[in-house]
Amino acid sequence: MRELILGGVRSGKSRLAEQHAQASGLQVVYVATALIRDAEMQRRVAEHQARRSDSWLSVEAGQNIAEVLQREASAQRCVLVDCVTLWLTQLLCDASEHDLHRECAALIEVLPRLPGQVILVGNETNMGIVPMGELSRRYCDEAGRLHQRIAALCERVILMVAGLPLVVKSSS
Repeated sequence: MRELILGGVRSGKSRLAEQHAQASGLQVVYVATALIRDAEMQRRVAEHQARRSDSWLSVEAGQNIAEVLQREASAQRCVLVDCVTLWLTQLLCDASEHDLHRECAALIEVLPRLPGQVILVGNETNMGIVPMGELSRRYCDEAGRLHQRIAALCERVILMVAGLPLVVKSSS
């Protein structure tokens, strides 16, 4: 089962993903994508870490998230990726255009073949005005395209709004 949970900042998407992972009854592997570049991000990461069960395995993902997912996914595991948009941001900032597209394509290629349960969290950023800056517009475009591709492969897609889940797609 593949699940995508989207929402705005502080919408409750990570908390819901963590609840779903815990409820899976499987061994949970938390794939963290954030790079800590300042004190504010350190605080956010610490908040997420404090909520996680001590029994969960944590893996730091680099640019090649498809490789991490292939290595960590198994029929006895629930892999939680938090979050694909932070991963995408780092690719936009640190990788070449070629590498960005290669890594996104690799994620899309591997996702349907992964065993076990996979939960992906992403920031839905495309529900407001078009940003003025070129990099911000590019980020929104790339995130929108990536979310569409991931959602097409997932059995369940949830949009979080004000802490409330809205099921957008469900195979059940």
